[in-house]
Amino acid sequence: MYKGYVVDQALLKTDPHFGMGCKFCHKGNDKGVSKEVAHKGLVTRPSDNLKTCSMCHKKITDTYAKSLHYTTAGQRNGVMPRFSKEELKTFDDKVFQKSCRSCHASCGGCHVKAPPVGGIGLGLIKQHKFVKKDEGKTCAFCHGGRVYPEYTGDYGEAPDVHYQKGMMCMNCHKKAELHGDGKAYLSKQEVKDRPACKNCHKLGNEAKMTARVAHEKHEGKVSCYGCHASSAYRNCQNCHDGHSEAKPAMILGLSPRDKKTLTTLRLIPTVRNTFAKNGIKMENYDALPNYWDTPAHNIRKRTDRTQSCDSCHVDRKDFLTRESLIKNGSKANEGLIMIPKPIHR
Repeated sequence: MYKGYVVDQALLKTDPHFGMGCKFCHKGNDKGVSKEVAHKGLVTRPSDNLKTCSMCHKKITDTYAKSLHYTTAGQRNGVMPRFSKEELKTFDDKVFQKSCRSCHASCGGCHVKAPPVGGIGLGLIKQHKFVKKDEGKTCAFCHGGRVYPEYTGDYGEAPDVHYQKGMMCMNCHKKAELHGDGKAYLSKQEVKDRPACKNCHKLGNEAKMTARVAHEKHEGKVSCYGCHASSAYRNCQNCHDGHSEAKPAMILGLSPRDKKTLTTLRLIPTVRNTFAKNGIKMENYDALPNYWDTPAHNIRKRTDRTQSCDSCHVDRKDFLTRESLIKNGSKANEGLIMIPKPIHR
């Protein structure tokens, strides 16, 4: 682990970022001989203040300042409908700024040193080299609770077919998406040109007629994930109640965003007393469901559902039911239950 905190001395001579010395970004006292003196006034994460990087990368920092990775506005706006006006003010002051906002990614968090998650950090990505990208250490560390291990198969299931083909995060999630485009979005759903399966897999270009017919029949009714998510993925059970518990499951139901598209759902249980210690009862708790559409990152060409119509239309495997809903959950959950139409043979 110590290697994650050792700086490559050769970089001091070759990397232009070190041209003005360590003190230029980290402050402190570069004349100090002891650690205590040298570290007085030290700034451990200088890129938390975007002005540090903007001196050379102003065009990027200007757009990044409004990006969702930096503002984390999606987290705030995602839960906001549950609150009354007074509760929202309390949430902004006592919860969002002190908790949710602490998760934002700074420039250094992706290019120099992966930020600590849950108090655990990997240290420097490559001995303080300013790396262009290293998804296995940057994206994976923040998104490693669910997405990344689903993608690589580290949960014990088959890896995503795109991973097996050698594709990584930025093959789909482009730089412009991560750095932002200068617009302050409320959620990722508002972002244009987000990754979409159809960008590469055009309808009508299927090699087999059976695949083409299946796509035409289900177009606008089922998401790509609804058929091609291959296995169970992580669902939080009561993590937001001060506990830590997650279980693998595949859940199929209606997207809460349009109530008509069948897709993969993930349980994200903001339980009724999540913010009780902050004096927030969530007066409008039932305005939102506990299940949300999720782009499961474990895609396979062939799954139970692509191989047999019976998997959905007869067996109704993995479909959300009243019996499987979480206890004391939101009343809005029932609106996501879908009963597939029977097949008339």
